[in-house]
Amino acid sequence: MLIRIKKASDVAAREITPEALVLNRRRFMAAAGAGAAAGLLPGTAGAAEEPFDVTPGFRVTPTRGYEKLADGEAVTLPFSVWAYNNFAEFGPEKTDPVQNAERFKPRPWTIAVDGLCAKPGMLDLDAFLKPNAFEHRTYRLRCTETWSIVVPWIGISLAAALKRFEPLGSAKFVRFETVLRPEEMPGQKTSALVWPYTEALRIDEAMHPLAFLAVGMYGQPLFPQNGAPIRLVVPWKYGFKSIKSIVRISFAEVQPTTSWNQRIPKEYGFWANVNPAVDHPRWSQKNERRLGEFMRRPTLMFNGYAEEVGQMYAGMDLVKNF
Repeated sequence: MLIRIKKASDVAAREITPEALVLNRRRFMAAAGAGAAAGLLPGTAGAAEEPFDVTPGFRVTPTRGYEKLADGEAVTLPFSVWAYNNFAEFGPEKTDPVQNAERFKPRPWTIAVDGLCAKPGMLDLDAFLKPNAFEHRTYRLRCTETWSIVVPWIGISLAAALKRFEPLGSAKFVRFETVLRPEEMPGQKTSALVWPYTEALRIDEAMHPLAFLAVGMYGQPLFPQNGAPIRLVVPWKYGFKSIKSIVRISFAEVQPTTSWNQRIPKEYGFWANVNPAVDHPRWSQKNERRLGEFMRRPTLMFNGYAEEVGQMYAGMDLVKNF
């Protein structure tokens, strides 16, 4: 049995962004019309240890993982999360992902793991996932644009997934790459970024217990607009670090180039730790707007996870290395 010690950064169940704010309105209304609305009510989806259909024929029962929220926080409604997000591959506007993702095919799917590791390989997604324990984890997610959400995810520990490939001692960073399919992802036909989208973590960050690979949210598999079929979730960093629709993971000795940092380095730092003391060049990061709330709230250092992750940056200039 897993026994958790409550910490100050805990996210209370009432903090999770209600599913109805995250869902595509059309899909949400269709589900309600079919009598499925009860499964979409805040606090119900993904809360219990119920079987989760990863794919047909692949059904698991996730255990409870990290689910800690402070007083006054609540899960973001799914309508907000599913219909309002950033996914440049589908377009620059917040509503582009849900509007342009209909042609995207999240299956079949393979993930290549390469670079400085003893056991590289290319695996079907199910084969990549199956050796790992699935968990429910409730995390805050803070966008550099000052909006935030709280989401109940389903997935696996990033560290557990990576250790299987036996990274070498010379591996200092882990690089992630998004699928390149411009016919299904119209944003990739533009010059907004150098495609495919890439992100990276220092290896100790990737191996941290909070780092997570999500395959579901609100008790059901990810939708294309949210990063189907598998995405990274790094809750103490700004949202652009949580790369979506991953097809390649590479171990490297030298810090990799990452998409937004390459495009606008003064606005998107490589580290991208949530830090209210470091403003964006065009706006303050001292507070944020939680989707579904009217009032703004103070931004928390490391997005509220300082107790867990702060030691990784001891002695590091967090203003210079933003």
